[in-house]
Amino acid sequence: MIDTLRPVSLPEGVEITLRLAGPVTRARAWFLDFALRLLLASSLPGIFQVFGKVGYGLAMVTSFAIWVLYPIVLEAIWGATPGKRLCNLVVVMSDGTPLTWPASALRNVMRFADMLPIGYAVGLASMMMDSQFRRLGDLAAGTLVVHRETATVAGEAPTGPALAAPVALTPLEQRAVLDYAERRRSWSDERAAELAEVAAPLVDGLRGAEASARIAGIAAGLVQRR
Repeated sequence: MIDTLRPVSLPEGVEITLRLAGPVTRARAWFLDFALRLLLASSLPGIFQVFGKVGYGLAMVTSFAIWVLYPIVLEAIWGATPGKRLCNLVVVMSDGTPLTWPASALRNVMRFADMLPIGYAVGLASMMMDSQFRRLGDLAAGTLVVHRETATVAGEAPTGPALAAPVALTPLEQRAVLDYAERRRSWSDERAAELAEVAAPLVDGLRGAEASARIAGIAAGLVQRR
Protein backbone atom coordinates (compact mmCIF):
# COMPACT_ATOMS: atom_id res chain seq x y z
CA MET A 1 0.00 0.00 0.00
CA ILE A 2 1.51 3.37 -1.00
CA ASP A 3 0.60 6.96 -0.22
CA THR A 4 -1.69 8.64 -2.73
CA LEU A 5 -2.57 12.16 -3.79
CA ARG A 6 -5.99 13.66 -3.11
CA PRO A 7 -7.08 16.84 -4.92
CA VAL A 8 -9.21 19.26 -2.87
CA SER A 9 -11.03 22.32 -4.22
CA LEU A 10 -10.99 25.31 -1.87
CA PRO A 11 -13.94 27.75 -1.70
CA GLU A 12 -11.84 30.38 -3.54
CA GLY A 13 -11.74 28.13 -6.63
CA VAL A 14 -8.13 27.02 -6.09
CA GLU A 15 -7.36 23.30 -6.16
CA ILE A 16 -4.66 21.93 -3.86
CA THR A 17 -3.25 18.43 -3.62
CA LEU A 18 -3.02 16.58 -0.33
CA ARG A 19 -0.56 13.72 -0.02
CA LEU A 20 -2.21 11.12 2.16
CA ALA A 21 -0.12 9.47 4.88
CA GLY A 22 -0.06 5.69 4.90
CA PRO A 23 0.03 3.20 7.80
CA VAL A 24 3.84 2.95 8.03
CA THR A 25 4.45 6.70 8.42
CA ARG A 26 1.57 7.06 10.84
CA ALA A 27 2.83 4.14 12.92
CA ARG A 28 6.24 5.81 13.14
CA ALA A 29 4.64 9.01 14.41
CA TRP A 30 2.59 7.03 16.94
CA PHE A 31 5.69 5.31 18.35
CA LEU A 32 7.44 8.67 18.76
CA ASP A 33 4.43 10.09 20.62
CA PHE A 34 4.15 6.95 22.74
CA ALA A 35 7.82 7.16 23.73
CA LEU A 36 7.43 10.82 24.67
CA ARG A 37 4.29 10.19 26.73
CA LEU A 38 5.89 7.21 28.44
CA LEU A 39 8.89 9.35 29.39
CA LEU A 40 6.62 12.07 30.80
CA ALA A 41 4.43 9.59 32.67
CA SER A 42 7.41 7.78 34.21
CA SER A 43 8.67 11.05 35.67
CA LEU A 44 5.42 11.79 37.53
CA PRO A 45 6.07 9.79 40.75
CA GLY A 46 9.36 11.55 41.37
CA ILE A 47 7.86 14.97 40.69
CA PHE A 48 4.72 14.68 42.83
CA GLN A 49 5.82 12.39 45.69
CA VAL A 50 6.95 15.39 47.73
CA PHE A 51 3.29 16.50 47.97
CA GLY A 52 2.14 13.31 49.69
CA LYS A 53 -1.49 12.29 49.13
CA VAL A 54 -2.20 15.52 47.27
CA GLY A 55 0.69 14.72 44.97
CA TYR A 56 -0.88 11.33 44.19
CA GLY A 57 -4.06 13.06 43.06
CA LEU A 58 -2.10 15.56 40.99
CA ALA A 59 -0.15 12.70 39.41
CA MET A 60 -3.41 10.95 38.41
CA VAL A 61 -4.78 14.13 36.81
CA THR A 62 -1.51 14.75 34.97
CA SER A 63 -1.40 11.13 33.82
CA PHE A 64 -4.90 11.50 32.37
CA ALA A 65 -3.78 14.62 30.50
CA ILE A 66 -0.73 12.83 29.11
CA TRP A 67 -2.52 9.71 27.89
CA VAL A 68 -5.92 11.13 26.87
CA LEU A 69 -5.82 14.91 26.39
CA TYR A 70 -2.34 15.06 24.83
CA PRO A 71 -3.41 14.23 21.22
CA ILE A 72 -6.76 16.03 21.44
CA VAL A 73 -5.33 19.37 22.54
CA LEU A 74 -2.16 19.36 20.42
CA GLU A 75 -3.92 18.30 17.22
CA ALA A 76 -6.67 20.88 17.74
CA ILE A 77 -4.13 23.68 18.30
CA TRP A 78 -1.32 22.76 15.89
CA GLY A 79 -2.88 20.06 13.70
CA ALA A 80 -0.27 17.58 14.89
CA THR A 81 1.33 16.00 17.94
CA PRO A 82 5.13 16.17 18.34
CA GLY A 83 5.45 12.71 16.79
CA LYS A 84 3.45 13.77 13.74
CA ARG A 85 5.44 16.99 13.42
CA LEU A 86 8.71 15.03 13.46
CA CYS A 87 7.32 12.85 10.66
CA ASN A 88 6.02 15.91 8.75
CA LEU A 89 2.38 14.93 9.16
CA VAL A 90 -0.68 17.02 9.92
CA VAL A 91 -4.34 16.19 10.59
CA VAL A 92 -6.90 18.13 8.55
CA MET A 93 -10.61 17.94 7.82
CA SER A 94 -11.63 15.95 4.76
CA ASP A 95 -12.15 19.18 2.78
CA GLY A 96 -8.59 20.30 3.51
CA THR A 97 -9.50 22.87 6.17
CA PRO A 98 -7.76 22.96 9.60
CA LEU A 99 -8.82 20.42 12.20
CA THR A 100 -11.58 21.55 14.56
CA TRP A 101 -11.80 20.89 18.31
CA PRO A 102 -14.87 18.58 18.06
CA ALA A 103 -13.24 16.56 15.28
CA SER A 104 -9.99 16.28 17.22
CA ALA A 105 -11.85 15.04 20.29
CA LEU A 106 -13.93 12.52 18.33
CA ARG A 107 -11.06 11.03 16.30
CA ASN A 108 -8.98 10.54 19.45
CA VAL A 109 -11.80 9.14 21.59
CA MET A 110 -12.49 6.66 18.78
CA ARG A 111 -8.86 5.56 19.10
CA PHE A 112 -9.98 3.18 21.86
CA ALA A 113 -12.09 1.33 19.28
CA ASP A 114 -9.24 1.34 16.76
CA MET A 115 -6.98 -0.32 19.37
CA LEU A 116 -9.21 -3.41 19.60
CA PRO A 117 -8.63 -6.28 20.04
CA ILE A 118 -4.88 -5.63 20.36
CA GLY A 119 -2.18 -3.62 18.61
CA TYR A 120 -4.54 -1.30 16.70
CA ALA A 121 -5.79 -4.27 14.66
CA VAL A 122 -9.18 -2.68 13.92
CA GLY A 123 -7.64 0.66 13.00
CA LEU A 124 -5.05 -0.97 10.73
CA ALA A 125 -7.71 -3.07 9.00
CA SER A 126 -9.79 0.06 8.43
CA MET A 127 -6.81 1.93 6.96
CA MET A 128 -5.91 -0.94 4.64
CA MET A 129 -9.47 -1.17 3.31
CA ASP A 130 -9.98 2.59 2.89
CA SER A 131 -8.55 4.36 -0.18
CA GLN A 132 -7.66 7.40 1.96
CA PHE A 133 -6.01 5.41 4.80
CA ARG A 134 -8.61 6.42 7.38
CA ARG A 135 -8.98 4.55 10.65
CA LEU A 136 -12.36 4.47 12.41
CA GLY A 137 -11.59 7.72 14.22
CA ASP A 138 -10.93 9.50 10.94
CA LEU A 139 -14.09 8.10 9.36
CA ALA A 140 -16.20 9.22 12.33
CA ALA A 141 -14.65 12.69 12.58
CA GLY A 142 -14.27 13.35 8.84
CA THR A 143 -10.50 13.83 9.03
CA LEU A 144 -7.38 12.95 7.02
CA VAL A 145 -3.73 12.62 7.95
CA VAL A 146 -1.53 14.12 5.25
CA HIS A 147 2.13 14.93 4.62
CA ARG A 148 3.36 18.48 5.23
CA GLU A 149 6.33 18.42 2.88
CA THR A 150 6.29 20.08 -0.49
CA ALA A 151 5.62 18.05 -3.60
CA THR A 152 6.89 20.00 -6.57
CA VAL A 153 5.91 19.60 -10.21
CA ALA A 154 8.61 17.93 -12.31
CA GLY A 155 10.91 18.19 -9.28
CA GLU A 156 11.13 21.98 -9.44
CA ALA A 157 10.80 24.19 -6.37
CA PRO A 158 9.29 27.69 -6.50
CA THR A 159 11.83 30.19 -7.77
CA GLY A 160 12.26 33.95 -7.37
CA PRO A 161 13.04 36.28 -4.47
CA ALA A 162 11.86 34.92 -1.13
CA LEU A 163 9.23 36.99 0.67
CA ALA A 164 7.65 36.65 4.08
CA ALA A 165 3.87 36.29 4.24
CA PRO A 166 2.29 39.48 5.66
CA VAL A 167 -0.15 37.39 7.72
CA ALA A 168 0.12 34.07 9.54
CA LEU A 169 -0.78 31.13 7.31
CA THR A 170 -2.28 27.81 8.37
CA PRO A 171 -0.65 24.62 7.03
CA LEU A 172 -3.37 24.31 4.38
CA GLU A 173 -2.99 27.93 3.32
CA GLN A 174 0.74 27.34 2.99
CA ARG A 175 -0.01 24.29 0.87
CA ALA A 176 -2.28 26.38 -1.37
CA VAL A 177 0.46 28.99 -1.87
CA LEU A 178 3.02 26.31 -2.73
CA ASP A 179 0.64 24.58 -5.13
CA TYR A 180 0.00 27.91 -6.84
CA ALA A 181 3.73 28.45 -7.40
CA GLU A 182 4.18 24.90 -8.67
CA ARG A 183 1.33 25.10 -11.19
CA ARG A 184 1.71 28.72 -12.27
CA ARG A 185 3.70 27.85 -15.40
CA SER A 186 0.87 25.66 -16.70
CA TRP A 187 -1.63 28.56 -16.58
CA SER A 188 -2.03 31.61 -18.76
CA ASP A 189 -0.80 34.91 -17.31
CA GLU A 190 -4.40 36.06 -16.98
CA ARG A 191 -5.47 32.94 -15.05
CA ALA A 192 -2.41 33.11 -12.78
CA ALA A 193 -3.15 36.76 -11.99
CA GLU A 194 -6.83 36.05 -11.36
CA LEU A 195 -6.02 33.33 -8.82
CA ALA A 196 -3.32 35.44 -7.16
CA GLU A 197 -5.71 38.34 -6.67
CA VAL A 198 -8.07 36.03 -4.75
CA ALA A 199 -5.50 35.97 -1.93
CA ALA A 200 -6.14 39.63 -1.09
CA PRO A 201 -4.41 39.64 2.34
CA LEU A 202 -1.21 38.36 0.71
CA VAL A 203 -1.04 40.58 -2.39
CA ASP A 204 -2.09 43.76 -0.56
CA GLY A 205 -3.95 45.33 -3.48
CA LEU A 206 -1.48 44.32 -6.19
CA ARG A 207 -2.95 43.33 -9.53
CA GLY A 208 -1.96 41.25 -12.52
CA ALA A 209 1.64 40.09 -12.84
CA GLU A 210 2.66 41.89 -9.65
CA ALA A 211 0.14 39.88 -7.61
CA SER A 212 1.32 36.66 -9.23
CA ALA A 213 4.96 37.50 -8.49
CA ARG A 214 4.11 38.29 -4.85
CA ILE A 215 2.50 34.87 -4.32
CA ALA A 216 5.47 33.16 -6.00
CA GLY A 217 7.84 35.06 -3.69
CA ILE A 218 5.88 34.00 -0.60
CA ALA A 219 6.03 30.40 -1.84
CA ALA A 220 9.81 30.70 -2.22
CA GLY A 221 9.99 32.02 1.34
CA LEU A 222 8.00 29.05 2.64
CA VAL A 223 10.34 26.62 0.89
CA GLN A 224 13.39 28.30 2.46
CA ARG A 225 11.81 28.00 5.92
CA ARG A 226 11.40 24.28 5.43
